[in-house]
Amino acid sequence: MVKFTKDDIKKMATEENVKFIRLQFTDILGTIKNVEIPISQLEKALDNKMMFDGSSIEGFVRIEESDMYLYPDLDTWVIFPWTAEKGKVARLICDIYNPDGTPFEGDPRNNLRRVLKEMEELGFTDFNLGPEPEFFLFKLDEKGEPTLELNDNGGYFDLAPTDLGENCRRDIVLELEEMGFEIEASHHEVAPGQHEIDFKYANALTACDQIQTFKLVVKTIARKHGLHATFMPKPLFGVNGSGMHCNLSLFTNGKNVFYDPTGDLELSDTARYFIAGVLKHAPSFTAVTNPTVNSYKRLVPGYEAPCYVAWSARNRSPLIRIPASRGLSTRIEVRSVDPSANPYLAMAVLLKAGLDGVKNELTPPASVDRNIYIMSKEEREEAGIHDLPATLALALDVMASDNVIVSGLGDHIFEHFIEAKEIEWDMFRTQVHPWEREQYMKMY
Repeated sequence: MVKFTKDDIKKMATEENVKFIRLQFTDILGTIKNVEIPISQLEKALDNKMMFDGSSIEGFVRIEESDMYLYPDLDTWVIFPWTAEKGKVARLICDIYNPDGTPFEGDPRNNLRRVLKEMEELGFTDFNLGPEPEFFLFKLDEKGEPTLELNDNGGYFDLAPTDLGENCRRDIVLELEEMGFEIEASHHEVAPGQHEIDFKYANALTACDQIQTFKLVVKTIARKHGLHATFMPKPLFGVNGSGMHCNLSLFTNGKNVFYDPTGDLELSDTARYFIAGVLKHAPSFTAVTNPTVNSYKRLVPGYEAPCYVAWSARNRSPLIRIPASRGLSTRIEVRSVDPSANPYLAMAVLLKAGLDGVKNELTPPASVDRNIYIMSKEEREEAGIHDLPATLALALDVMASDNVIVSGLGDHIFEHFIEAKEIEWDMFRTQVHPWEREQYMKMY
């Protein structure tokens, strides 16, 4: 990973004619926020002296304790390639600190750092994440507002001219590569208008930064093509939703501790303990990995999204799949996560769940190598396969009763997350939806 000094950044800013810097951070709901400063304020920002009003950010602090400091992570310096016309715009991702110089416990990025320290205390040096975010492209209307009109009728791995999103997707890849991403694959997904771009795995903190940057780039470049990119999990009824499969692995000093050439499936005991922990806590972390009302429209049978708690090395219907690669590439793929999740919080709870399995040497249930979608309820119960929560409200209740997942968020984030999501559920629950009028207006 590239390491930058303050002098490196000042030199690059001058050489590249950077005029503005966005100091970015992420709120509890996963929304990217930024304070934009002119180049004249760069020195102050690099000295951790930039303040902002934390009371205006979702889930941060009350108005009487609003002063917060932005501490830029120098290694996240990047210049946005599409901003060259009147001087370039660069960005630095920041951690949030209290006025007394302590990390702010409501900062999702700092919270992930905290859980990563717990991992290090157990003897592991890296928690790696390879994300597979999916998104839809819709056409914009004459006012620049998104429509429900898709820009193509393509299907899985289709090629132009069916896939009219290809040029947009190619431009997104080029911009990402210019910003230092190592793109592994980009293709049309199963549903019309749906796309996936995969980038090389990195340590969890860097990968979460990349997910947030990726979302920003995708939305920006899509708009230049007259399109709206959405990471909403299920924008259309009757087709696949968008997931963000997470490929996870633990390393110690460059060695993948999930790999054991002598183990069953060449998986180590550590890998099995980790799998068991993730499966044990899956219903509880679902409120974080699938945090919107809409997320639960994706987690239904028949559309490739896992809604059952199981694992397998062979089929794609369980929550956890073990991809075929071994050696350094040995990993578990958690398939339930969707791209509306705050990546920093999602990684914190997934890691916390897995580490609970490792610490307590939990044994995973037997792998399920048949299609769970065609199993009856009785067959699933006999195999010990449980369902994920069916609604956000249920997911919140299950999460609140699991101390491991609550501690993965920390008290501040947990309380504010629950509060925000209960409001979201209540707004949905009390709204009258078009489906209800279609069903009941004439019947009653």
